Amino acid sequence: MKIIIIENELYLAQSIAAKLSEFHFETEIYSSVKEAMEAQGDVYLLSTNLPGQNFLPLIEKFKEKNVLLMVNYINNDTVGEPLKAGARDYIVKPFMIEELIRKIEHFHNYRMLQERNRFYEEYLDHLYREVECELEPENVTLPVVIRTNYQRAADKLALKFNRVKKNILTLISLEESGWKDKVAALDDEHIGYIIHLEKLKKNEREQLFELLDGKTFILTDSSSEVETPFTTLTLTAGNKLYDQDEILTIDEYVQYIVRTFQYKFPDTELSKKLGISRKSLWEKRKKYDLFKKK
Repeated sequence: MKIIIIENELYLAQSIAAKLSEFHFETEIYSSVKEAMEAQGDVYLLSTNLPGQNFLPLIEKFKEKNVLLMVNYINNDTVGEPLKAGARDYIVKPFMIEELIRKIEHFHNYRMLQERNRFYEEYLDHLYREVECELEPENVTLPVVIRTNYQRAADKLALKFNRVKKNILTLISLEESGWKDKVAALDDEHIGYIIHLEKLKKNEREQLFELLDGKTFILTDSSSEVETPFTTLTLTAGNKLYDQDEILTIDEYVQYIVRTFQYKFPDTELSKKLGISRKSLWEKRKKYDLFKKK
């Protein structure tokens, strides 16, 4: 990790750099904001005691990084305005190097978590982009049972909830041992996303329903035979995609193949691979509204 130190007191800057190097941090020292504007680092350790220098442009430029303020005293000019401009935190001089390192590592880990979360969200958006989900979180009141012909449609609804609600979703699979403890541990801050109700035996379902009393949850069921004491909504997906643990009907399989490969193969080859005529392929396109978009 590279730390940019902006401090006009050279002795102090060198002392901080020497101590940071003992913890295997790379450092660069700048005595002015103007020079530091072109520096490339992971953390910007900025003194707010720079006479005649406006450091707000530096904070605004590197606010996506980690800007930590070194202040002699706390007021609106040294802390308030810089924090509004995008600085992450401040530390009051004189300080222990261990306290500074703790702040640096805390915000570095926080930024890494943000980047990782952004990647997961983008990947899940890509993974579920073709999954239909007619229900929106604002139209669903919890607790609720989602009866669906396609688990991934319910998963997409849960992902939407995870973004728009302040509560945290907790995934609980009823196929796994230990689900009772996880359900019992749900509190007011957590929404249980509980999947595979159809996998439980009758006596286990009764235990589950008792544990769920007073909890906030989304419970999925891919069977129309299971009765529950909770509000139930039906989520039917018309464009089921292929999953390795599912058996598709012939019609579902044809829809999946056409939707997935219609831009990769001409109709002559696509119909041949499906073992049907071009006329039959055209009829299926018409039936399922699968015509190519121009």
